[in-house]
Amino acid sequence: MTEPHAAAEAFVRARRAGQALPVYPGTPPADLTQAYGIQDRAILLDGRRIDGWKVGRINPPDDARFGSNRLSGPIFAGSLVDASDGHEPEMPVFIGGFAAGEAEFLLHVARGFSGALPVTDDETRALIDEVRIGIEIASSPYPGINADGAAVTVSDFGNNFGLVCGAPLVDWRDLDLRSVLVRTEIDGVLAGEATAATMLDGPYGAVRFLLANLASRDIDATRGFWVSTGAITGVHDVRPGQRLVAIFGDLGRTGCRIVAAGAGQADR
Repeated sequence: MTEPHAAAEAFVRARRAGQALPVYPGTPPADLTQAYGIQDRAILLDGRRIDGWKVGRINPPDDARFGSNRLSGPIFAGSLVDASDGHEPEMPVFIGGFAAGEAEFLLHVARGFSGALPVTDDETRALIDEVRIGIEIASSPYPGINADGAAVTVSDFGNNFGLVCGAPLVDWRDLDLRSVLVRTEIDGVLAGEATAATMLDGPYGAVRFLLANLASRDIDATRGFWVSTGAITGVHDVRPGQRLVAIFGDLGRTGCRIVAAGAGQADR
């Protein structure tokens, strides 16, 4: 068994067991090619249907070192929770690993994508059939998933462990998503506030990045899927027992309660 395959197996096994990995399983990937190789192997080992993809930002100086300012990871069926009715679901995180919550716009790429990569926001908007507000749960069995850099983040599913799909936005085609002031609160205390204008070329740019990324990996993008387009107010550490709420200006709010991951929750 090659070392990348061993790393992929270790992450899948730890996620299924709900257990932490105190140290990285093997030699960390040196670049994004190696990192996506581990991720692709782990996707095959996991075996679940992918219903979405998370997109995260790669900050300086890693963006120059790796030749990319964004990264991606799969969001599996069962880990997307429909909270459009306003209820606040319980979302698990790994005890002893990494755990955070992020307020994000969720864009759904319509079924039947032709493979022609969009270049502009208008071209990208034409591929979208729904937009929602949401929360990404960023959690990994390995506590150094973000501190060790983008390649390590990519190697464990991009550090995703769930997605809260809040209310759909009415007339989203007429909205400037980049101008919406978003607030994140943890147990009623402000954790961060910002607009998507700080997110490179915005939510539509995140979709363009993802489509190109999937094409480069020969991953089918025709079935339709959600894109969690990136943390707007920051990556906020959370722990079991806390309540996280994301408020998207006058558009609405969505929330969740953080719980400890247990065995089998990776298959939920």
